[in-house]
Amino acid sequence: MMSASTDNLFKETYESTVPAVSVIMNCLNCERYLREAIDSVFAQTYEDWEIIFWEDNASKDDSENIARSYGDKLRYFRSDVSLPLYGSRNLAVQQVRGKYIAILDCDDVWLPTKLEEQIPLLEQDEDVGLVYSDCCLFNEKGREKRSFKFKKPHRGNIFSELLMENFINTQTVVIRRKAFESLNTFFDGRLIMAGDYDAYLRISYRWKVDYVDKPLARYRVHRKSKSWKDGRELITVELDLIIENLNKTVSGFEEKYFEEVRLLNRRRDIQLSLLDWENGDKKKARKRIYTYIHDSISYQILYLLTYLSYQYIYYPCYKLYTKDLMAD
Repeated sequence: MMSASTDNLFKETYESTVPAVSVIMNCLNCERYLREAIDSVFAQTYEDWEIIFWEDNASKDDSENIARSYGDKLRYFRSDVSLPLYGSRNLAVQQVRGKYIAILDCDDVWLPTKLEEQIPLLEQDEDVGLVYSDCCLFNEKGREKRSFKFKKPHRGNIFSELLMENFINTQTVVIRRKAFESLNTFFDGRLIMAGDYDAYLRISYRWKVDYVDKPLARYRVHRKSKSWKDGRELITVELDLIIENLNKTVSGFEEKYFEEVRLLNRRRDIQLSLLDWENGDKKKARKRIYTYIHDSISYQILYLLTYLSYQYIYYPCYKLYTKDLMAD
């Protein structure tokens, strides 16, 4: 049996060798942008970190060789089976050693001072469970825009605000490990798109959230991303699962946050109505929208537009809406 002094010495030695931040990177055929992403972590002015690089079993490109070329600060893992993203993230979280957890997708990048500017906010207040920042969205043609150019970010007890809108970009977050461990589950493996949002909601209910008012990450927008291809279909199912999880987390959730839940349901129903419209069922689309027709003139306009052809109305409007980043 070790003496108390020996035990303390062992603990101090272990803690001195364990990095403060564990950066999770999940990979499935990511070689195209991978070096740029990993290089942005190695370029951090805050140097006390490790990368947990978790490659999916179905990955077939050169990502493994690229990742392994970075040395001991990157710990490489490959799954035995192919899993959806949030199932893989849960396995990666189990490998972290740091006091804090950050997440970087393999097609995005951090700016050099990201960790240096966020870690002090976690160190200064033990009640802060998550810190996020502004973010630059960009595409291959060089177009950029800031997430918070026209919006005011929230800090402190932000649960209610986050329910109404998901304004946290995952590439910007640093999470206190204890905040993750306070959840019943880390990420909901059933979710494909909204697993981060679901986790941040559950964290923000129990913990304070802080914010750095400048872009500290760059989020790559491209047509091949899962959010671009499948977003409308997935979000309609996943909003229901998020509400289910919050009912388990928050006692009397739907009664306490009636208006916020109504907005979540409205977000789901509007997406469903667009899908109905796209599939040619204009009557069903209007029936869904009618519930919210008095909420805003925009819903009244959308209701009237559904009398017209989807392909001649929706696509031109959507292209105009996204022209800053997705224009050909």
